[in-house]
Amino acid sequence: MREYEAAFDSVDILLTPTAPTLPFKLGEKLHDPITMYLSDVYTAPANLTGNPALSVPFRSASGSLPVGVQLMGRRFGEPDLFALAHILEDAPK
Repeated sequence: MREYEAAFDSVDILLTPTAPTLPFKLGEKLHDPITMYLSDVYTAPANLTGNPALSVPFRSASGSLPVGVQLMGRRFGEPDLFALAHILEDAPK
């Protein structure tokens, strides 16, 4: 928590990938539980630190499903997250 608090002394929002891999279709990885488990690895810190975060679709990766980005803010920084998410969703794809 202290490391994230220190990061937010320098920045307002952290933008990270939502997942470590490109999106896969529903049911495609049912027999690969490790890959499914690791898909959440980048979103866990927000839950552990109590920082607000949200994921938004950002770009499509050459014919695949949209790639998401996660926005994480300082505590009670939800208005900034929603404002940036709105900008990203309206950006030309």
